[in-house]
Amino acid sequence: MGIAEGRVVIVTGAGRGLGRAHALAFAAEGAKVVVNDLGVGLDGAPEADGPAGRVVAQIRELGGQAVAHGGDIATGEGAASLVECAVAEFGRLDTLVNNAGFLRDRMLVNLDEEDWDAVMRVHLKGHFLPLRSAAAWWRAEAKAGRPVAARVVNTSSGAGLLGSVGQGNYSAAKAGILGMTLVAAAEMGRYGVQVNAIAPAARTRMTEQTFAETMAPGEGGFDAMAPENVSPLVVWLGSEASAGVSGRVFEVEGGRITVMEGWRPGPTADRGARWTPAEVGEAAAKLLSSAQPPLPVYGAR
Repeated sequence: MGIAEGRVVIVTGAGRGLGRAHALAFAAEGAKVVVNDLGVGLDGAPEADGPAGRVVAQIRELGGQAVAHGGDIATGEGAASLVECAVAEFGRLDTLVNNAGFLRDRMLVNLDEEDWDAVMRVHLKGHFLPLRSAAAWWRAEAKAGRPVAARVVNTSSGAGLLGSVGQGNYSAAKAGILGMTLVAAAEMGRYGVQVNAIAPAARTRMTEQTFAETMAPGEGGFDAMAPENVSPLVVWLGSEASAGVSGRVFEVEGGRITVMEGWRPGPTADRGARWTPAEVGEAAAKLLSSAQPPLPVYGAR
């Protein structure tokens, strides 16, 4: 038996890349999987084929159970239908993996309002709305006296942690996902729901240009950029084996996982009264001289 045996798992954006790897990994560990994918290109434009159906077929060929969902999870109706699909098909919902996303990269001075809104919609709303629908179902279960051991795994990015040149919209959205993860973990714990986030680095349609120099397998044939390297952590976080882990952010790349530690108070000065601009400048300079330097923004020179 796998560590996800019998669990019902939703994975959004699961037609390709990381989402596909997660769906297959959950199925291999005994989960019943709802494979959500809108079937769009890298920029969000519709495509002719249906990748979710192909992933479902692959899971079934391997002896697993899965169903495809092609709704737009960045709408309230689509997100609600996603949860309804899981419950109607498999009778329950245990894990939600928010993974769907796309890119519209531009330097900030060239970034159209439409491209800002589109990325916020898919990444932020595309995380919030499925989370809200799933959380409402789990809360109702808990209030009805039925035990809940639910898990949510959100997908952020190194861009959300450190920023990324040319990706102001994407960085802001991924940073927002981290804040939402912390709030959801605090609010939903009472109902038996754990919420965590990952910041993965892997080869997908979204990252193939970014990681072009590190695509080739290394010594021993280990492909450090394979999406499948990320999925074991996601499966563990989405299983009951991760009991007690909530409100955490993990960076994962190749064979390395790191618990990320967010904003914490550093050097502080308190004069007990209002500063003048000159005084606060002098104090800030002293504090900065003893503070840890920030890590560089991705792509900065």
